[in-house]
Amino acid sequence: MTMQPYQLRVIAEQQELDAKIALLNAFLNSEKSSTLDAAERYRMQRQLSAMTIYTHCLGERIANFVEA
Repeated sequence: MTMQPYQLRVIAEQQELDAKIALLNAFLNSEKSSTLDAAERYRMQRQLSAMTIYTHCLGERIANFVEA
């Protein structure tokens, strides 16, 4: 199956997003994150949550590309 250019961009976008998720998650689970004030840590946790939902949406789209 040959993918369309936009489909390849979606795959690349998910790969980049997953790398950012891994970095943010690692930071939030590190000792360094304990130096943040509670409000900033909460914002970063919300960001991680939104990014996780976003990557799941991209994954659904990619799965649909393969099924089609």
